[in-house]
Amino acid sequence: MNPFFGSVFWLLVTLGVLVTFHEFGHYWVARRCGVKVLRFSVGFGTPIWRRIGKDGTEYQIAAIPLGGYVKMLDAREGEVDPELRDQEFTAKSVWKRIAIVAAGPGFNLIFTVFAFWAMFMLGKPDYAPVVSATPQTLAAEAGIRNGDRVLEVDGKPVDTISDAMEAVANGLLGREPLPLLVRGTDGAQRTVVLPLNKLPPGQDIVQYMGKLGLSLAPPTAAIGKVTEGEAAAAAGLQGGDRILSVNGQPIGDWLDFQKLIPAEATKSPRLSVAVERDGKVLPPIVVTARFKSLQGQPAGWVIGVAPMPMEQVVQHFGPVRALGESLRSTWDRTAATFNMIAKLITGEASTKNLSGVVGIAQVANQMAGQGLTPFLEFLGLVSLSLAIINLLPIPVLDGGHLLYYLIELVKGSPVSERTMMAGQYVGLALLLTMMGLAFYNDIHRIILPS
Repeated sequence: MNPFFGSVFWLLVTLGVLVTFHEFGHYWVARRCGVKVLRFSVGFGTPIWRRIGKDGTEYQIAAIPLGGYVKMLDAREGEVDPELRDQEFTAKSVWKRIAIVAAGPGFNLIFTVFAFWAMFMLGKPDYAPVVSATPQTLAAEAGIRNGDRVLEVDGKPVDTISDAMEAVANGLLGREPLPLLVRGTDGAQRTVVLPLNKLPPGQDIVQYMGKLGLSLAPPTAAIGKVTEGEAAAAAGLQGGDRILSVNGQPIGDWLDFQKLIPAEATKSPRLSVAVERDGKVLPPIVVTARFKSLQGQPAGWVIGVAPMPMEQVVQHFGPVRALGESLRSTWDRTAATFNMIAKLITGEASTKNLSGVVGIAQVANQMAGQGLTPFLEFLGLVSLSLAIINLLPIPVLDGGHLLYYLIELVKGSPVSERTMMAGQYVGLALLLTMMGLAFYNDIHRIILPS
């Protein structure tokens, strides 16, 4: 699928599922609190399907699949039949109104736990937290060596490269020194402190990551497979051989090897490859590289070898353990999100880190292309974000309504209509400002990528 149409399609799927589930939370709790629901709509705009349920609720699917909405019987929106007064929203106790409003974010939170649970049940594939440092970056300056395995980030154990990089990304928000416990290729453990305080202020996470220079380590310079009939097999190279040098130039990892082959073969296709086999260094083996083309197009120099597979970690648990891991992951992501919000408010983190629907669409398309478990994790994260954002005490959002009801509990009477209207305008302005800034950031990243 074309990347643009793929992004649009998966954005619609993501928002359609999550916003509808959010609205279903309002609907379900409202019904149980005795509030009459007039309409439950999946999507907005002109209905393309509609029916009236036995309870009198109008159920519909509308043309614009960007979520949905619930319309309840509400005296603030018009006259209410006296016979239905006890089923009207504002006639309910403040605690019931709080429950109805909080149900939307609550159902998003439930969806997050379920999505993570399903992901761990199916098995989440990942790589081991083995890292490397780009030369002349902060990670290299701190003492990260190629092949170091990250055991802990700021005292918290990590099992996968995703966990490690996520913890580092959270640390980047505060730009404070971040300790990592690592185990080197020699088996010795040591603590490395990333000097994040040296990063300049006012940049986003992607830019900080580039300056930090910490990344998943490339495959080692060990041959995993030798293709029959190719130059390497003819010369005697074998699977398990560790490549030491090419034409006398040392090899650190597989990326070095990939770069040297075309560079040296361009000078002469006869390459002198030194390898270590079974702990012994063999005399240089002469391999004649071959230039291959693909459907008439130049492809490059090849000798017919592939690297050892990178160490993978699959987080695959039974139902009970998966639920525990899901709850832990939800808690950790919630804490990280609130940490980011706090740092955005205090100015410690740049507003360039905000992302909107364009960014969500791009990531949705990428995750969907990687398989079901990555997409489940993505849905869980977006659902959690929707829950947290909706709970912010901003009028227009659910959190703003909850704020009004909490004030009502304290003062003993509802907030005046004038105050609520003023709050709605302020909240709408704040929301539009945030959305505009997020949209600007998304477009800026596309036009001027880091």
